[in-house]
Amino acid sequence: MQKPLQVSSQSRIRFRLLKDRFAKLAFASAALFGLLILIILFIRITSEGASSLSLDFLTGRFSTSPEKAGIMGAILGTFWLLAVVVPVTMIVGIGSAIYLELYAKNGKLKAFTQTNIGNLAGIPSIVYGILGLTVFVRALKFGGVVLAGGLTLSLLILPIVIVAAQESLRSVPEQLGDASDALGASKWQTIQSVILPVAFPSIMTGAILALSRAIGETAPLVVLGIPALLIPFPGGIFDRFTVLPMQIYYWTLDSALVAEYAQLAAATSIVLLVSLFILNGSAIFLRNKYSIQS
Repeated sequence: MQKPLQVSSQSRIRFRLLKDRFAKLAFASAALFGLLILIILFIRITSEGASSLSLDFLTGRFSTSPEKAGIMGAILGTFWLLAVVVPVTMIVGIGSAIYLELYAKNGKLKAFTQTNIGNLAGIPSIVYGILGLTVFVRALKFGGVVLAGGLTLSLLILPIVIVAAQESLRSVPEQLGDASDALGASKWQTIQSVILPVAFPSIMTGAILALSRAIGETAPLVVLGIPALLIPFPGGIFDRFTVLPMQIYYWTLDSALVAEYAQLAAATSIVLLVSLFILNGSAIFLRNKYSIQS
């Protein structure tokens, strides 16, 4: 009676090992395929746009002549946009996560809120553009300025930041909070001095990914009517602006008429990728530094 049981047990083990190897192979193949596509895309963009990169291109103003066109206005617009998106998403997003995770009582209202936050993360970005056009551009009469664009993109990535921050707070061991409470610390002192420092590296990871998405978004800004043909440089959050993705979008469309615009779009794509690498690298450095200290 034992032999059939042993044979059956061994066959199940072999089958599970086979499934494990197949899963590893499938996931590794998917990762390699995605990496291969990214490498091909990067090589193609670099080969087309490297010849157009120059100091004049980076510091120049927009021009209808491809030989004289520059992207300094788009670079400044992108960083002014970040000046609005970063504080809004970090303060509102992390604050919402702290309230929902550590203060709000379990019940129907909290469950309803959590469900809707998860649903908002999956809404197409163009819907947020329509919302921003209705609320910020028309109702509040901001117009197509940096503040309207920044608030619209903040709404877009807020659900991502909130969910990521909540998961980070849940990952903090309960014993740390209990020990702080036992020493007589108030709830806010425990959150500020114990929970947030431990969760901060993971919160930063979610924020980095969300900000990277915001920098690369085009559809909401198209709905807001953000132009690409912009001569003056933006000097504040109440100025009209354009951003690197918008410049890439319009130059790609114009390349059907003027072939040189395709090279300018590729060069701008390189600048956008380098900017993302620098921002992500800086954020990862800060995240690792705080992780070591905590």
